[in-house]
Amino acid sequence: MGRLYLVGFGPGDSGNMTENSKNCLKNADVIVGYTGYIKMLRPLFPDKAYHETGMTQETQRCLTAIELAKQGKSVCVVSSGDSGVYGMASLIFELAAGASDVEITVIPGVTAAISGAALLGDPLGHDFAVISLSDLLTPWETIKKRLITAAAGDFVICLYNPGSKKRAGHLRLACDILLDSIPASRLCGIARNIGREGQSLSIMTLGELRDIKGDMQETIFIGNSLSRDIGGHMVTPRGYRND
Repeated sequence: MGRLYLVGFGPGDSGNMTENSKNCLKNADVIVGYTGYIKMLRPLFPDKAYHETGMTQETQRCLTAIELAKQGKSVCVVSSGDSGVYGMASLIFELAAGASDVEITVIPGVTAAISGAALLGDPLGHDFAVISLSDLLTPWETIKKRLITAAAGDFVICLYNPGSKKRAGHLRLACDILLDSIPASRLCGIARNIGREGQSLSIMTLGELRDIKGDMQETIFIGNSLSRDIGGHMVTPRGYRND
């Protein structure tokens, strides 16, 4: 029986990669992934066989991985962060449905919400919502509805995929939606290039965030009504000191 591992390798640096992820990648016959991810992994696992494809070729990439596993190989399909959070896990399960000769195992990784929050301090100390601003697979009206609902529930909001060349204005649109019910003074943070060269963080207000272009290297945190700046760290108290 072939083995198919869905591996989340974290932000990209070895230090934030779980031991299980490292072991799976070390023991794999083939590592399958997006070209940009393979570029990160080659220096860490230089002797491995790789199969890589570009953006928008996710289905073909996963079908190739399933076929390699059916041949009896141990195959790792990699996603940055966690494979179950905007990664390849769901697509593999859909495409491999009924393939009794392939055993699938999900290996969790450190998603950007967690690693980015650690850089900023503790913005996710209480209930939070994670929303992607990419409308390639999700209609913008659905994204808008989710932003409105998260704001109404006073969730901390973590934004993935805040902008790209084709979506240059999405972050501003999202901020305008949130500003309908959230004050411009609401604390926000940006974690950029998490665990990679050029890593940086910044803390600002929602009004200031509106003027940030946003790109795929950033993960954005919008605080709830209790979030505050404590010594240069973005913190959302859980309420332990209220008793």
